[in-house]
Amino acid sequence: MSGRLGYLGEFEQIVLLAVVRLSDEAYGTNIRREIEARSGRLVTIGATYVTLDRLVAKGYLRAHEGSPTAERSGRAKRFFAVTPAGVRALEAARDLQSRMWAGIRLRRAGKA
Repeated sequence: MSGRLGYLGEFEQIVLLAVVRLSDEAYGTNIRREIEARSGRLVTIGATYVTLDRLVAKGYLRAHEGSPTAERSGRAKRFFAVTPAGVRALEAARDLQSRMWAGIRLRRAGKA
């Protein structure tokens, strides 16, 4: 892994992957729903936004405001997209996991 890329925590990786999957529909509530549907984990919207903001600060995501909508009382959705640095960070995390798992055979409890 390049020394210039920061470490991605598990939830950061999950959020980045959700943004990639959702593409043009990647906004807070959709991201949270995608994570819950695919992982089976309950995720608060607060934890989602804290992580999104951290990933923007790291340069792994960029955010932009959509158009205000009547259904949201005139407020705009904040959409997210993965940056090239975010793609590199995801690839580095995947490669690290592959290197760490290489050659490991887990034994089930109770077996010698």
